Amino acid sequence: MTLHKAMAARIESGGFPGIVTLVARGDDVRVDTIGTTAFGGDVPMRRDTVFRIASLTKPVLAAATMILVEDDLIDLEEPIHRLLPELAGQRVLARIDGPLDDTVPAVRPVTIEDLLTFRMGFGTLTEPTFNPPFPIVEAAEKLRLVLAEPDPRTPHDPDEWIRRFATLPLMYQPGERWLYNAGTLVLGVLLARAAGQPLGDLLRERLFDPLAMAETGFWLPAERAAQLPSYYMTDSETNEMKDRTATTPPTVWSSPPVFPSGSGGLVSTVDEYHSFARMLLRRGVHGGTRLLSEQSVELMTTNRLTPEQSATGGTILGNSGWGLGMAVAVTPSPPAAAPGQYGWSGGYGTHWFNDPHEELTAIAMTQVTDFMWNGAMKEFRELAYT
Repeated sequence: MTLHKAMAARIESGGFPGIVTLVARGDDVRVDTIGTTAFGGDVPMRRDTVFRIASLTKPVLAAATMILVEDDLIDLEEPIHRLLPELAGQRVLARIDGPLDDTVPAVRPVTIEDLLTFRMGFGTLTEPTFNPPFPIVEAAEKLRLVLAEPDPRTPHDPDEWIRRFATLPLMYQPGERWLYNAGTLVLGVLLARAAGQPLGDLLRERLFDPLAMAETGFWLPAERAAQLPSYYMTDSETNEMKDRTATTPPTVWSSPPVFPSGSGGLVSTVDEYHSFARMLLRRGVHGGTRLLSEQSVELMTTNRLTPEQSATGGTILGNSGWGLGMAVAVTPSPPAAAPGQYGWSGGYGTHWFNDPHEELTAIAMTQVTDFMWNGAMKEFRELAYT
């Protein structure tokens, strides 16, 4: 079955209202637009449809980090408290389900690399359930830090957010486990301070403008924001697909956010994200201009985790390793996860990978979370090779 037929069949069966896919090998770029932007709607998916890309933000943030490393503004091995003094002296829970005042000293400071590799000692818990009702989880929720799902958004600006986060102990020792999401939230605050400018301005000047990513950012003009597709996810209790657009309505995307999320705050189009992905595939070069060194791209796309740390990633990480801000395939499972393949997914239903061995880039964009776990994403990954 071709990729088009497979995705069209899923739309026909109600899996999602529409999708935009891009598969590129070298200069051969094939974009397919199928379906509509909403169930029952009459607005077709277009090549320039803008999507909430959620965690596809993370690889972009990693690239910005390496740009500042190359500028000698930061170092991957340096403790984060130089730029985030609020976090100096953070202690560690004696046990993950214990009281917040039962802590031990950290064995070492958290580094910038720890933030990128999600080994800072704090993040989304998946055991025994997703965000279990432990005191540390409930305390973070009371502080309205929004450490897991990106919406509804935190009301705090970066300085207030980091001040509140600093009142919490770490969940685990730095370097001990892979824990999702919180690291890049902290990193976004750190990068803005290192660059001396808001995170959105940093990304715009150093990545989006050079890559001609005009509509990628933390917000959109009102008329473009109004065109964002509806967002859906199946209710786990009723098993019914529900419209969740109210948690991330187009209106909230029409002005700069109070807290620009380095974990999941960007919007983009399939072609613009391809511009970023192609730059990585070409080892840091775009249109004859080098944006990142080959060494930086190598660091980003090489697994940094031990097998034991990969295992702590649970269902989020699966069987992958993790580089800087993105997953890296480490076990042979061709063609869907050939070793050396790298990329990531966004929780609203977006996915990207590069396979440097095949000179292949594949991107899929929907706004249906189910795309990632109902078999559609796996099918997309496999058929992108055909």
